[in-house]
Amino acid sequence: MENFELFPVALPVSARPIYIIGAGGIVKDAHLPAYQLADFTVVGIFDLNREKAQKLAQEFNIPQVYASLPDLIAQAPANAVFDIALPASQIIPTLAFLPAGAACLIQKPMGEDLVQAQEILNICREKQLIAGINFQLRYAPAVAVARQIIAQGRLGELTDIEININVYTPWHLWDFLFTLPRTEILYHSIHYVDLVRSFLGNPTGIYAKTTKHPQMAQLASVRSNIIMDYGDYVRANILTNHCHQFGLTHQQSYIKLEGTQGAIKIKLGVLQDYPKGTEDAFEYVLLNQNEEPQWQTLKVEGSWFPHAFMGAMAQVMRAAEGSIAQPDNSVEDCIYTMACVEAAYESNTAGATPVQSKF
Repeated sequence: MENFELFPVALPVSARPIYIIGAGGIVKDAHLPAYQLADFTVVGIFDLNREKAQKLAQEFNIPQVYASLPDLIAQAPANAVFDIALPASQIIPTLAFLPAGAACLIQKPMGEDLVQAQEILNICREKQLIAGINFQLRYAPAVAVARQIIAQGRLGELTDIEININVYTPWHLWDFLFTLPRTEILYHSIHYVDLVRSFLGNPTGIYAKTTKHPQMAQLASVRSNIIMDYGDYVRANILTNHCHQFGLTHQQSYIKLEGTQGAIKIKLGVLQDYPKGTEDAFEYVLLNQNEEPQWQTLKVEGSWFPHAFMGAMAQVMRAAEGSIAQPDNSVEDCIYTMACVEAAYESNTAGATPVQSKF
């Protein structure tokens, strides 16, 4: 595995000043640490809870805490990038404040449903915003290395993607989720739907079932089974269970990619014992004629949190400076992730094919 660079991140030629809208846990745990790693400069921050914004400003040396969103927008320079780190319900009204042609990174999901996603897309088109959605798992270091191995043809033809998450998730850390009609797929499995799309493109259809749990009954759903249909030769399955409260022994969180000539398995350690997390792991195997398959491990620098968040912001900055035509995670692309999510909920509502009960 000597022929590829570890943790490749395409950074902008010249980083732009970042203005953050929102001061929640994801900003503290991922956005700001990632921007420090990338040497991006955060100039200002605003949150309705001024105390939270001031606390983050002090911790991460952000020069300015704004009293209002209009103040932040008015004082931001023309080359600013707005990091909109808000719940989905607040995205549309926030976009209305942005000046035409502005660059922005919008926290996932792209609205609460496909109707809102379409409205977000329309606003971005009308205002000619350079807008990306923060589906950052695409840019996780281990995923980037997997892409290199696949691009070199070492796995052969990609035939199978399996994502299996069996963990205990402390949902109380995101209290806004407890009032929403959609939870698990829209706010968690959406990452995996987007990741599969980034490897295989858009599926022809979705089969899905998302379920509650008696000990987490306040939440709309906490477990999901999703099949993305890519025809007769490619399998793409997502299986999530956030209710495994029985210790770490049998918790698991992995992405497995199989091809005709090899396979990769990536352990996402951040999801186990969250938010503390466990170690990541990257394993791969390549078939060699007349030899028994031998799995090997590869040390990959960086993790999903916070390192992947560098890539999501870098894409917006690179598009803003003209290095690329549009972000890889543009609203024009990510609308299709939202379409897949909508299809999953429609499949869940439609229900299973009834089984004949009498013979």
